[in-house]
Amino acid sequence: MKSEVRHWFNARFTQDKHNAILKHFEVNYPRQLGYRISESPIFITDAFKEQLLTACDDILYQVNQIPEEVLTKAVPPSMHVPGAQNRPHFMSVDFGICADENGILQPQLIEMQAFPSLFCYQLELGLQYFKQHDLADKHEFLFNNYTPDSYIEALKKLVIADENPEEVIILELFPEKQKTRIDFVLTEKFLGIETVCLTNIIKEGTRLYYKKEGKKIPVKRIYNRVILDELEQHQQLETSFKMTDEVDVTWVTHPDWFFKTSKVVLPWLNHSNVPKSYYADEMPEGADLKNYVLKPLYSFAGQGVKLAPTASDIASLKNSHNYILQKKVSYAPAFLDFNNDLARAEIRMMYIWPDESPKPIPAINLVRMTKSEMINVDHNKSHNIFTGSSIALFSK
Repeated sequence: MKSEVRHWFNARFTQDKHNAILKHFEVNYPRQLGYRISESPIFITDAFKEQLLTACDDILYQVNQIPEEVLTKAVPPSMHVPGAQNRPHFMSVDFGICADENGILQPQLIEMQAFPSLFCYQLELGLQYFKQHDLADKHEFLFNNYTPDSYIEALKKLVIADENPEEVIILELFPEKQKTRIDFVLTEKFLGIETVCLTNIIKEGTRLYYKKEGKKIPVKRIYNRVILDELEQHQQLETSFKMTDEVDVTWVTHPDWFFKTSKVVLPWLNHSNVPKSYYADEMPEGADLKNYVLKPLYSFAGQGVKLAPTASDIASLKNSHNYILQKKVSYAPAFLDFNNDLARAEIRMMYIWPDESPKPIPAINLVRMTKSEMINVDHNKSHNIFTGSSIALFSK
């Protein structure tokens, strides 16, 4: 991390600057922010940025070598969506910022998903850090030489393609209740498309529609934000359209990819930045469980994770192949706050995958900061400074 920039930032920080960021979101997007914003971005060195990008390249290459039948088998039959596509449009790769035996900071993979993350919110957040803290001249947070304008154009091309934006929708279940709702609002702003609840979709044969100002609008492309795991918790929900119906739309990204590239791929990876993982039914005998975290393959917001699994926990699993045991990593206390206390962080590398590109393209990043053991929205509700939503900045 850039200690000289950290000290420069901390010395010039004022609560008024941070309040201006919070006011920006509340005034322009009232009651849409579902989580705490950290007082600070993190500042990473060029070397650490390159380590992240190289690790992602290697990991994504390995993922593409996993047999298709393994990925296909990862999709629960009850959740399979017709119209499979040969690649996802988005990839997210999450790393804990850890320290090796010599105290050198390095990224360690936590998980990955072929599912869109907060691509528009992170742009707005990064621009607000720039504006309020006068950081834009020497720093950036976008990859691939993107400017804010070219980044938005790339997202438009990926999500909307050649369709009429009115016929492209963000699909979510009860979007107004989601913690990520701020991203839906900003996606509407930047891409010019509507957010539609699954319950408001009209299905006629294989065609889908939604209503806008009393007019029935056809749906050609769906920017999918519905997590099927969450949908399973609403089995009594009555809708005209079920996600598993065969319909005449293009998915961005197809829902099957949520399962095909997720925790299910971790046991297949072999890399210095990837903690060893095993399917629970393939864990070597005699392995010391206290060094592992038990995670269900299919969950969101950290649900079902056990930080200290026991042999009885493993034995009680109904389908142990649907769980992994991942070697524990220790997030490094590396980010000095204004009280000389240290925070930890996790960084998400966010990729887009246009049709014309042979591999995913790094676009933007997301950071979560914490002073607790687990980093995610549902477990990290502290009001400590240097906690919550953030972004990584690096030199221009």
